[in-house]
Amino acid sequence: MAERVDCLYRVSTTKQVDHDELNQADIPVQRKACRDFADKMGWVIVNEEQETGVSGYKVSANDRDKLQLIKKRAEQGKFDILLVFMFDRLGRKSDETPFVVEWFVKHGIRVWSVNEGEQRFESHTDRLTNYIRYWQADGESQKTSIRTKTAMGQMVQEGRFRGGGVPYGYRLAPSGILNKRKHEVCKLEIDEDEARVVRLMFNLCVGSGYGRCKIANMISGQGIKTRTGTNWHEATVGHILHNVAYTGVLRSGESQSEIFEELQIVDPDTFASAQKLMAERVNEFNAQRTRPKNISGQALLSGNIFCGHCGGRLTLTTNGTVRHNLKGGTVFRRRVRYVCYNKTRHRVDCDGQTGYTTHILDGLVTRVLHQVFDKMKSIREDEIVSRTQMNVEASVKDQLAAARKEFAKATKEYEAVKAKLYDVIRGKSNLPESVLSEMADEAKAKMMEASEKVSELSSEAEKNSSRAEEIRRDYRRILKWSELFDESDMATKKMVAGCLIKRIDVYTDYRLHIEFNINFAQFELGLEIPNEYKGQKPA
Repeated sequence: MAERVDCLYRVSTTKQVDHDELNQADIPVQRKACRDFADKMGWVIVNEEQETGVSGYKVSANDRDKLQLIKKRAEQGKFDILLVFMFDRLGRKSDETPFVVEWFVKHGIRVWSVNEGEQRFESHTDRLTNYIRYWQADGESQKTSIRTKTAMGQMVQEGRFRGGGVPYGYRLAPSGILNKRKHEVCKLEIDEDEARVVRLMFNLCVGSGYGRCKIANMISGQGIKTRTGTNWHEATVGHILHNVAYTGVLRSGESQSEIFEELQIVDPDTFASAQKLMAERVNEFNAQRTRPKNISGQALLSGNIFCGHCGGRLTLTTNGTVRHNLKGGTVFRRRVRYVCYNKTRHRVDCDGQTGYTTHILDGLVTRVLHQVFDKMKSIREDEIVSRTQMNVEASVKDQLAAARKEFAKATKEYEAVKAKLYDVIRGKSNLPESVLSEMADEAKAKMMEASEKVSELSSEAEKNSSRAEEIRRDYRRILKWSELFDESDMATKKMVAGCLIKRIDVYTDYRLHIEFNINFAQFELGLEIPNEYKGQKPA
């Protein structure tokens, strides 16, 4: 009677990256080889199982369903021989796979490989050979992993598509490059129709402060569908907003490319602003939030306005009154105010005002923003950059000179204390050694601190040249905001105010202290809040 055979076929990935005719043979090749071998040996194949996309190195035998199914069949006595293309198809874990093979042998199942013959456990030599085989397979897996990561990283650095799903906003195009199998490699290119949708998402996020749910609903409401023809889901929008690929950067694991201009859909500044905005809206960072969490409503300030007396955040409250007019009718008056949360909730003792009328406070801040816009428009970009660089360079130069002087002084003091300590050691001085040692430690600490200051300022001086581009970006961004602010809806105005203003502290009689996100001192705007902002309500 012919012996019964179960076959197990396995490939690590659905698309083998680094093809090897023996170790990485695909399923059809393994199946044909096993069937031909069984015919040659006079065996009968009664069952075949295959694992696709299962790593024999990363996945434990206990987590491999097909292998567990074959073990169960072995316990039920349904076959006599387990046949594989090569023994590493059973696994590549040196501390596990040899014992899996031995388990089958102990249960009366002979284990055969088409290329390596039968695996025996009749002597200590067999066991040692078995362990060495899987130890080598384990090592090969690690080397394959390294080669794969290296190949993927190289593909990313060269701007080549590494496979997988094509991000929304891009499409595949022939590259004219052939791989080792003589297949043409595809490259990514921007799909302008989809790219417009991606830009719209980022603009709604950064410019109008929309959350991913609102963006998904708005885009779907405009009749814009996904590639599959369905409405947008907030999770998909969130994935797009977090994907750095839209800045023209390709990634594979820890490898990351430089920016490819031809693949850039969103500029890095817009992408960074979107990340910051989304991070601030996470609940655990609510205390550090400076931009509006909710862009609905007609109040300009939200998220960055605080009571100057107790430091509590100001929140919006609405109430209404009904008044009777001379004609016998009624008029409903809606009143919106910013109120001190700490004071209204009696959380702390606050000696400031309970609330501030919305249109008065918003009007004051709007006038400050117009002052910023007008000042910026009056100065040319090149003039700002050159003037700022010269001022920063002069300031850092003076600080660096002072730091170097302090370092030289500290070094001299340290050397002097060390000389006295040496005299004590050589018996030439009667000063207490413990006192001198303590003085030496203090002098050394002072010298090291001065050295760090010198290094820090030296680095600051080197960075001065790269600061020019940062200043240009700030300048252009503010000019852009100045053009759209007055014509925008309240949602956009909220976002512009949040981007420009980090924090507003409001005191009794509408006195304001404003901290900007952008360092306007670098532009030498000479911003001064007029008297009316410091205590007088505007007419």
